[in-house]
Amino acid sequence: MGKDNISASPIFVTQPYLPSLSEFVPYLEKIWHSHVLTNGGPMHQQLERALGEYLGVEHIALFNNGTVALLTALQALRISGEVITTPYSFVATAHSLLWNGLKPVFVDIDPVTLNMDPAKIEAAITPQTTAIMPVHCYGTPCDVDAIQKIADIYNLKVIYDAAHAFGVCRDDGSILRHGDLSVLSFHATKVFNTFEGGAIVCPDVKTKQRIDQLKNFGFVDEVTVVAPGINGKMSEINAAFGLLQLQHMDKVMARRRDIDARYRQGLKGIQGLQVVDESSATTANYSYFPILINGDYPISRDALYQCLKDHGVFARRYFYPLISEFPMYRGLPSAKPSNLPVATDIANKVLCLPIYPALSDLDVERVIDLLNVSG
Repeated sequence: MGKDNISASPIFVTQPYLPSLSEFVPYLEKIWHSHVLTNGGPMHQQLERALGEYLGVEHIALFNNGTVALLTALQALRISGEVITTPYSFVATAHSLLWNGLKPVFVDIDPVTLNMDPAKIEAAITPQTTAIMPVHCYGTPCDVDAIQKIADIYNLKVIYDAAHAFGVCRDDGSILRHGDLSVLSFHATKVFNTFEGGAIVCPDVKTKQRIDQLKNFGFVDEVTVVAPGINGKMSEINAAFGLLQLQHMDKVMARRRDIDARYRQGLKGIQGLQVVDESSATTANYSYFPILINGDYPISRDALYQCLKDHGVFARRYFYPLISEFPMYRGLPSAKPSNLPVATDIANKVLCLPIYPALSDLDVERVIDLLNVSG
């Protein structure tokens, strides 16, 4: 088989949906004529309203990226001391804690959902614990009910890293409505993107007002600063791209769902290759397609990763290594591999396959053929 590129991104296994340039030009012209480029302009306000309606949430604050949104969410809730979180995530999850002077406490994950295991949380709580920061991994909802029950008993805040969870719903509505705050990423690799961007879903007007102040240096008005805020504002150009992309989301989700189904059908019965269970969400977003490579597979996970790369398929070992294995975290008692056996095992087996709207059926089949190394 040749080495044709069938996935263009060497960094992520997904690519953004790009509307046509002709669609985008009218938005740019509106921005040009308005002379408003940032600071909560018309496009920004319009996107907040449109996203609230699409996602089924009432209050949403836009940001220039998801990491700054995480930083601000922690500041908005005045989190201190220790925060219980997962090692199985992108490193920004834990970095946001260090940037706020907080101590991450890692707990293991559930072997099926790959989300934080609620059964491990209670034993990790100390007098210094003030919050829990779970991640809806690959868009699969956490056990929000169990996590909230623990939080209520111990009077802890819950901030969800919902970077993967755009548009995900349970029977009771958007998964973003759970916890004290939910933080989204609109990075170019996400299901919905604004080139770079993010958002915090807020429970009420008062909380949104505080978050809006914090993302604008803490300004209340021209002469009043009430907190050491940050510059987290989304530009009008990013907001305009989001407005345009939102018009195409039904098509984007449908294509992702189709690719997910094709992979699941094509990978059935391959010895040593396990497809991660489908999301428990009533409305999933098919943001990633993770598989696990076990001992019965003819080659190792890393050998398969290289084989795919040699053929132009840029899969990703996502999440590998664990956050807890990086130098700034591995000295923590909670970071010991013996404390995280499931997460350690999954990180050594996982491979995320390309999934994005522009991926053709032919290329999906070629990925499947490469995975069927004994076929």
